[in-house]
Amino acid sequence: MKTTTLNVQGMTCGHCKKAVDGALTDLEGVTDVNVNLEAGKVDVTYDEAKTNLDSMKEAIEEQSYDVA
Repeated sequence: MKTTTLNVQGMTCGHCKKAVDGALTDLEGVTDVNVNLEAGKVDVTYDEAKTNLDSMKEAIEEQSYDVA
């Protein structure tokens, strides 16, 4: 398992947090997601054999947020 921190821009409320959390949790291989709205950061723990950074970025961008 690997943990990475993504900088996500545009999150401002509980709905934003839930949308990003849900999009990442739905990815195969993601085991834990921790969204910090104030910092604009998302910690993701995942299995590198099942998903990758590009897939996570795409899932977040599909929810209309930008990953820096």
